[in-house]
Formats: sequence, structure tokens, C-alpha cells
Amino acid sequence: MPNINHSHGQTAMSTSSPVIYQAAIESLPLRATLSAWRAAYPACSVVALLPEAEAAHLPILQALCRELSLPLVGGIFPALLLNSAFVTEGVWLLRLNRMPPSGLLVDFNPPGSDPAEQIAAAIVPHLTEQRTTLFMLFDAMIPNIASILDGLYLTLADRVRYVGVNAGSETFQPMPCLFDQNRLLQNGLLWLLLPGDRGAVLEHGYQAPESMLTATATEGNRIISIDWRPAFAVYQELMQAQYGIALTPDNFYQYAAHFPFGILRANNEIVVRIPVALESDGSLFCVGEIPPNTMLTLLQAPEVNSRHTVDQIAQGLAELNGPMIGRDLLTFYCAGRRLHLGEAARAELADLSETTGAGCLAGALSLGEIGNNHEWGYPLFHNATLVCSAWNAE
Repeated sequence: MPNINHSHGQTAMSTSSPVIYQAAIESLPLRATLSAWRAAYPACSVVALLPEAEAAHLPILQALCRELSLPLVGGIFPALLLNSAFVTEGVWLLRLNRMPPSGLLVDFNPPGSDPAEQIAAAIVPHLTEQRTTLFMLFDAMIPNIASILDGLYLTLADRVRYVGVNAGSETFQPMPCLFDQNRLLQNGLLWLLLPGDRGAVLEHGYQAPESMLTATATEGNRIISIDWRPAFAVYQELMQAQYGIALTPDNFYQYAAHFPFGILRANNEIVVRIPVALESDGSLFCVGEIPPNTMLTLLQAPEVNSRHTVDQIAQGLAELNGPMIGRDLLTFYCAGRRLHLGEAARAELADLSETTGAGCLAGALSLGEIGNNHEWGYPLFHNATLVCSAWNAE
């Protein structure tokens, strides 16, 4: 189990644990945790995950890290994942025994620029012959993450494993969500080159129906037209014809998370795109880009295979890391997936914990996920997935 330190409790603290959940963001308990780490691991650094409701308390953590000369990076998410629960208070503190190469980039994506080139320029000087894991936290409001990943792969190829998620608010309103010990920024990217090829396992469990459509006009995250017709009108017809649902602008939010689009790739892999907003012009705003002329299908979320998802993740983790029994498992869970599954999301996490045998699941609710389903494969931007990686402080 994780070390859970309550602000007024008497829970014993093990400085050897690289993963600690602090139930209250207050100076005294935080100072005890961070000071113990600093004394036991003088070169260590901290990756922190905060829920949106605790954003106002971030300066306490930043000030303590500055005082202790302890490098800090992290992100703000809709909620934290604590084993099989989603919580909106406290903070996850993840220790790294040495600060890896890292960077917090902001405003790297102006019109006409090549953001992938700027990111690669920051990362390449730190690459060696030994493969590493490139861990990325994007602001969820950046509209072209999939294209950035395409460009990044053209430069870095398989010299790194690609793992990442989006931070921010579940309302999809802009907010500062990436930080270090001095700054809190939005419209940015936090990257770390984690030692070793630890990678991650990513899975969603959706199966593609046979019928396909074409996104004939798109703009970033917006689908403007499908098969040359307004996107919402086609979405309405599909919902009525396939599932008997009379979709209207008024009930859009009630149903959209349950019936996402799937992008079919050449290798028959499905990349999920969840509609999260209906625009006044009838276009659909999704989490993640939809390239023009993309082949789409309508996925029925109730058919997501949770057992298959958990089994695939457990198998993938065992292949990457060996037995996971008793180990810390960094886990990110898509906010759209939780919205659809409701209480079943907690059951899915409980199944994941039991199947892997992990000592604790530590992580957050994410707004888009980055990874691949194949060894040293191409990085893809996903929705509705779980991303799991064994946490190792070394």
C-alpha cells in the first residue's frame, strides 16, 4: 500500500517509499516528507500530481521545494487516482533519486512555427546511446498534439519510448496546469527523460464496427463535416440509425461520452476521439486532432471490454517489467472513460490492482493519453484509455 500521510494523523512515514500520497497540502507534513527524502537521497527530485481543487495550495509545495533546494515538476489534473478511488484533495509525491533531464516549455506553438522542432531541440542534446523514456505532460488545450507527436517521431524515431498524458480542467476551459518549483504555466509542455526503457502500457478495449465514414472537413480538434455534410447532422443520424437515440443539442452532453468516434489506422488499430462540445455551426469539438479525410467509425462505449483492457495491461506490464507484485504502478485514467463507466470505473481499477498484484496505484484522471501498443512503436494520441507504468525512483 502507498504511504498515506494525513495532516493530523500518526501514520508512520517510510522515506524509502518513492510514492507518497499526502492527504492534506500543509507545510508541516509536507516539510517532514520532503526533508526526509532530501536527507536520504541528496540528489533527488519530485514529480507532483495535484487535483484541480488543490491548485491554490501549490505555492506551499513550491516554497518548500525552493527552501530545500529540491527540484520539482508536475501537473494539475481533474482528480487524483488513489488505488481504486478518484479523489479531489491531497497530492501525489513521486520521488526520483536523481533529477533527470527535463524542461518546461511554454508558448512553443505559435502560428507558422514547428513545435516538434522546438521540442526536439530541447531534448536531443540529452540523448545518449542508451534508450530512455520520454515522459510528457501537455496542457490539454493545445489543439495539435497528434501532429506534434508525428513531427517529434520524425526527429527522435525509436531512440526513446513515448509516454504521456494531458493535464488541465475537465471543463476544458484554459487554466495554468504545468509547474516547477518556481512557475505555474499554461499552453505548455513538461518533459522528462526518465532513465531506462521503462515505457508504459496503454489500452482502451474498444472494437471497431464495420461501417466507416470520412471526416471531409476538419480543423484541429473540430470535425466540421462528415461525408461532406455537417458533422452534427451525421452524428444525429448515426445515433438514431444504430442505437435508436434521438440526439439533440440539449441532450448532446448526456450521450456524447458514451458514443465516441474511432479513427481507424492502417494497422487496424483504433484511436478514440470523444466529442466534448457541440459548436454553434454544427461542428463537433473532440479531445485530440482529427486529420482531414480521416476514416471514422462510431463506437458504442457500453461495449468497451473492461476485462480485456485489464488483462492486456497486466500482460504488457509483465512483459516490460517482470512481476508487478507489490510494486508501485503509475496509472492515468481518461476522464471521458470515467464519465462513461461511472462506478464501473472504480471496479475496473480494482480489477487492475488485483490482476497485476501492484502494491499501489498512484496517478490521476487525464484529458488525453500518449503511448503506443507495440514495442518501440509510433506514439499516438488517444482518448478513453488507461496508461500504466511501473514507477522506479532509480
